[in-house]
Amino acid sequence: MARGGQLHPGAWWLWSLGLGTAATRTTNPLLLALLMASAGYVVATHRSAAPWARSYTAFAKLAVAVLLVRLGFTVVLGSPIPGSHVLFTLPEVPLPEWAQGIRLGGRVTAEALLFSAYNGLKLAALLICVGAANALASPARLLKSLPGALYEAGVAVVVALTFAPHLIADVQRLRAARRLRGRPDRGVRGLLQVGLPVLEGALERSVALAAAMDARGYGRTADVPAPVRRTTTALTLGGLLGVCAGTYGLLTAEGGTYGIPVLLAGVTAALAGLRLGGRRSVRTRYRPAPWGMRAWLVAGSGAAVAALLTLASVRDPHALNPGVVPLVAPALPLWPAASVLLALLPAFVIPQDPQDPQDPTGPQDARNPEELS
Repeated sequence: MARGGQLHPGAWWLWSLGLGTAATRTTNPLLLALLMASAGYVVATHRSAAPWARSYTAFAKLAVAVLLVRLGFTVVLGSPIPGSHVLFTLPEVPLPEWAQGIRLGGRVTAEALLFSAYNGLKLAALLICVGAANALASPARLLKSLPGALYEAGVAVVVALTFAPHLIADVQRLRAARRLRGRPDRGVRGLLQVGLPVLEGALERSVALAAAMDARGYGRTADVPAPVRRTTTALTLGGLLGVCAGTYGLLTAEGGTYGIPVLLAGVTAALAGLRLGGRRSVRTRYRPAPWGMRAWLVAGSGAAVAALLTLASVRDPHALNPGVVPLVAPALPLWPAASVLLALLPAFVIPQDPQDPQDPTGPQDARNPEELS
């Protein structure tokens, strides 16, 4: 039986992207809260103890910050939403004529705050969904599953993302070593004494990484005929343009008719281009991640939530996007709420893995000259 930690990482990303797509189709705070609670429950039950899995807390804090900033801008800069329920009035700062349309201070209404809270909650839900994918999918295993055409770019992204954990671990280790020796670890002197060994360790790690990548054939390509290269470029660029146009159509009311066909055509062309582009990458895969029935269930649950919420937004737009004028409490639509609960399917079909293997992307224990002195 496959364990939860061995699920294909692409399934987690497809699941989270499906939830994120569903979040863009509604501003109902009850549905958005249910969506975030479902994603949080799956993360709480299946998150491993690896360092990269702790990123969910940072995304949650960022989501709260985005919501508070959105409300703060509404309070300070006002809102075009008319309202009659005035909560308080701030001193208004007079602005010159060229700044017409912008105001600082003035009346703050409940309708304007509620409208901003709905839209800020949508952005927060998107961040929560992306954070769930980062906490559930191992970056190293996701890199192994990338198509050959994206392997070099994937390696660069993973190395860039793991730079901060390495740097923080080095700083914490050096500061602890200086405190044990009775040396200052704060102020300008402490910063210089800690910063130089950290920089030296980063340079040594970069040289070692470059040598390891060169020994494994990183960046080497195979000879491919010119017509295949041109076809690959045309399919990839055309597919990306189709994905952008289709996504724009799905996010707007006017493009609902052409959005899905153009998006599907773009995804098909992009996948074909990546398939052809993989011929240039000469590499082998050690123990590739299997895509089994559980991966289909996880990815399918996210796609089902996105499809059902999109259908609900067309059939009952007022329930999924409640108005604020007049000021009424939002209602919870039953069958869209039941659709959101499909996001909990991974919590029941994926067995929990209490002992996850240590992720190779975590900070390594590298000694520095300061610790050896």
